[in-house]
Amino acid sequence: MAKPLKTEYPDGIYFSRYIESVDNENVIETLKANLDFTENLYKSLNLDQLGFRYDTGKWNLKEILGHITDTERIFGYRALAIARGEQKSLPGFDENEYMDMANFDSQSIESLIEQYRLVRLASIALFESFSDDVLSRMGKANDFRVSARGMIYMIAGHEIHHLKIIKERYLA
Repeated sequence: MAKPLKTEYPDGIYFSRYIESVDNENVIETLKANLDFTENLYKSLNLDQLGFRYDTGKWNLKEILGHITDTERIFGYRALAIARGEQKSLPGFDENEYMDMANFDSQSIESLIEQYRLVRLASIALFESFSDDVLSRMGKANDFRVSARGMIYMIAGHEIHHLKIIKERYLA
């Protein structure tokens, strides 16, 4: 799957930051590789590491995994809706409000990893079914025009963003 064209996503906001952070031209390969990497990373962490916050008000590592999973659910739905021809603007979401309502910290790490894994496998299966025509379909997410392909690249780029933060601020 080729990277989205610059005309397939808005410039200058988080869409472009996430999409442009994906180096691999085959985003499905990136999603598969990150599935293994993230799953193995989280299985290797102890309770102190999972509960660590590098600053007041920052999410801990369990919350970050829950956030990555929630965001993939939302972006995956957007990709599906756009692929199926939805022309209404799909709603945005406030990640901090979602976190306030989530209970990731009280869930077991095994449950969080399993949710992440199942969501990723379902995403990959769906995205592999999309033809080139479907991938290039345009819709609106959070009032911005974006392609189904752009939403898929955003899933990968969003995870890359958080893995970088984990490396620099949590496990340095």
